[in-house]
Amino acid sequence: MEQSKKTVLITGGASGMGLRLGQCYAKEGANVVLVDINPEALDACVAQIRTYHENVMSVKVDVRIYEEVCAARDAAVERFGSIDILINCAGGAETRIHNMHSVFYENPIEIYDFGIDVNLKGAMYFDHAVMQQMAKQNSGVIIHLGSITGEEGSPNAVAYSASKSALMHGVTKSIAQAGKEHNIRCVCIAPGPVMTRPAMANMKTMLGRAAEVQEIVDMIMYAASDKCAFLNGVYILMDGGRNVMFNRE
Repeated sequence: MEQSKKTVLITGGASGMGLRLGQCYAKEGANVVLVDINPEALDACVAQIRTYHENVMSVKVDVRIYEEVCAARDAAVERFGSIDILINCAGGAETRIHNMHSVFYENPIEIYDFGIDVNLKGAMYFDHAVMQQMAKQNSGVIIHLGSITGEEGSPNAVAYSASKSALMHGVTKSIAQAGKEHNIRCVCIAPGPVMTRPAMANMKTMLGRAAEVQEIVDMIMYAASDKCAFLNGVYILMDGGRNVMFNRE
């Protein structure tokens, strides 16, 4: 199988799309490195995957701390010898994570510092650290996870919207340019509502439903595969037509 000799590092790997990606790559025979801030959840995920796949490991990382990011890279390379695919899934709307749902100017500014640090700087930290290894290999693929919120904006999750927009429109293009000398591709997949949480079903799409997690995972794995070797420096909005609807309320 195509993935059987590749090493995939996935941030936010203890839940949601990150965990599903880890499970799917493991089933295809890849070496899987799950990174997350929650060590108990990581241990449970690795134990579950090891029931059918031995080549999986976890590293506890706060994506806001560059030294921890580099340590995760080094641990992955020490165990498996390479990092062929980096998938940046870690993140989330800062106001949802902290249960603060007022409009922008009524929330403490520290909430938005957190949102930028996790959703934007966290991805850039991993890009920066892992590209050092990919340059040595002269190959690699980096996948960013964007969001429809990067197109629509949000009156309270301003940092999340800004971060996803930056990943989709600026960072992905820039990383692709920075990686061109070493055959490093960078692509962003930007979902609309996804059934990682029941509340996502309330967001309208032209197709009349939210995406299933597996639909987004399949697209990410396709974009990272050799079948998409000509795809680079772009974002794909996978939103069920939400962005082109006249009324999304």
